[in-house]
Amino acid sequence: MLDPEGECYPEFLCGEIMPLIERQYPILTGSDNTGVGGSSLGGLITLYTAMGAADVFGRVLIESPSLFVANRRVLQQCHGIRHWPSRVYVGIGTREVGSPENDARTVADVRELVTILTDAGLDDKRLRVRIEEGAPHSESAWAGRFPEALEFLYGCSPASIFPQKAPATGSPSPDLTV
Repeated sequence: MLDPEGECYPEFLCGEIMPLIERQYPILTGSDNTGVGGSSLGGLITLYTAMGAADVFGRVLIESPSLFVANRRVLQQCHGIRHWPSRVYVGIGTREVGSPENDARTVADVRELVTILTDAGLDDKRLRVRIEEGAPHSESAWAGRFPEALEFLYGCSPASIFPQKAPATGSPSPDLTV
């Protein structure tokens, strides 16, 4: 069983990474413009970060979170949190693990998280949950849900952020993978 040591991550992200990004790049600041996201163990640390940094990260994308780590400790910790980010997107497939029993448990963990978030006051304007029938624990499944997540979290589509240039005459059309 994994024993997470992620308590330092939110401080590292907020104290070192965010200031570096703000110094190096012309970005919009403030929680409405700042998000954090991850999948699998990255989804777990994203949730952990959101628990303590809702004033920093107003947009949170949690994909296929590994909520089972440390005997589901993060779910217990979530019960005490009342201040959550402005918008949270949670995505998961129903074939994440590969065995029906474990797949059902993984989805049940996400449903428990959703209950915790709704009990804390997140309504359908602040919380979007996508449980995708038959989707596996994979980058392609997460990529397939990404446009919906981006639209919900920021009100824009990937195409508006990453516009395609019109191909030159006779040139092949560029592919855009988001």
